[in-house]
Amino acid sequence: MARGRPLKPLAVSPDTREELASMARSRSLPAGLVRRAEIVLLCAEGLDNATVAERLRVRRQTVGQWRERFRSQGLMGLYDERRPGRPRTIPDDTVMTLIRKMRETQPPDGSTHWTCRSMATTTGVSKSTVQRLWTAFHLQPHRQKHFPLSTDPFFVEKVRDIVGPA
Repeated sequence: MARGRPLKPLAVSPDTREELASMARSRSLPAGLVRRAEIVLLCAEGLDNATVAERLRVRRQTVGQWRERFRSQGLMGLYDERRPGRPRTIPDDTVMTLIRKMRETQPPDGSTHWTCRSMATTTGVSKSTVQRLWTAFHLQPHRQKHFPLSTDPFFVEKVRDIVGPA
């Protein structure tokens, strides 16, 4: 005899079911995403939360959470959301200024490329911050035989679109 609230039906189209099965078989996706796809597939077969939880060795609350997220948001609901945390301390305009300066100008001492320390003294941020930003944006001015200067006014935005936010 079932106890508690009755489960809302989980309607999954054949295309979505195929996508979920592909995600569940994947060896390259994050393990959490694979587990969520498995949860939704078993729920779509009509199993209750307790059975799915026992079969996949997760908590019933976890199954209920992902069942409801999939029901309300679809496949996109299975992906992680941004989590709260410490706000960034470096404003976007400082990041853009630093990257533009590195790409469009040469160091004032006549060097062929910027170093973290020379960029830090010129821009007024710490050398650790410069290094973190260069790493985040995959910038390596010291690896160039001749340093190409970008004249593209939208270079920073394009890098951010490709690499993502720092």
